[in-house]
This record gives sequence, C-alpha cells and structure tokens, in this order.
Amino acid sequence: MFLVLHREGEEAPTRWRYEPKKLMSVEREDLERRTGRHFAQFTQDVLQGNSLCRRALLFTYLRREHPKTRFEDVDFGWDELKLEYSRQEYESMREGVLGSLHGDELAAALQQIDQQIEDAYDDAETTGKAELPIAG
Repeated sequence: MFLVLHREGEEAPTRWRYEPKKLMSVEREDLERRTGRHFAQFTQDVLQGNSLCRRALLFTYLRREHPKTRFEDVDFGWDELKLEYSRQEYESMREGVLGSLHGDELAAALQQIDQQIEDAYDDAETTGKAELPIAG
C-alpha cells in the first residue's frame, strides 16, 4: 500500500510505501503519542480515514526527507492525500475472493477488483505475496 500526496498544481504525486511493520520503533511510538492510539488501532484508523492518523503518518514520511519538519506545518487538502493499494495487493485480494465467494457475489467482486488492478500502481519492488497494511 502507498500513501500518496498529490498537491494541487503538482505534476506528479509523491508516493511512499506504507508498511506498518517496517516503521521504526521511534516512529511507531511517536505516532502513538501524537494520536493517542496504540499502534494496531492506529493502522486500522489510517485505513478507515481518520484525519489525525493520516496527518501523523504523512508527517512521519515528510520528516524522513526533511528532519526539521514540524507537525504543525503539515497540512493538506483532504483530496490531496490518499491510500492506494498496489497492483500486487489487488491481485492478492483477487486470490482471496476466489476461495471465499461464489456465484454472483464472486462475479461482482472480481469485476470490481479487476477494474482496480487496471489502474493500480505496479509495485515492482514487491517480492512474493503482498500483505495488507495491518500491524500485528
């Protein structure tokens, strides 16, 4: 999964690979302090669109590139920041529904996933089976 920032007026978006299990412990602790959530809950809230959690996550990635970035300076239009599954993650989802759905439900799910696969970012760095971004 990717955290994608595409500011109005910018030609290309900035994309960061979002893998909760790969965040450093200091980053995880900072995210917990800033949001008041334990890390597993934080990862769920990011996926569900919690504004504070997404802002804190963006801050984490921006600070990696610009260490003097302050949390107070991180601001974005809601339509400028989103999470995107990679093509490989959609392919994993497709495999999952093949074994769990049947009939019309399966056909509808496959149609939706296949449409998403067409437009998804190809994560060439993914090796093996893609995991969904939930912290354990």
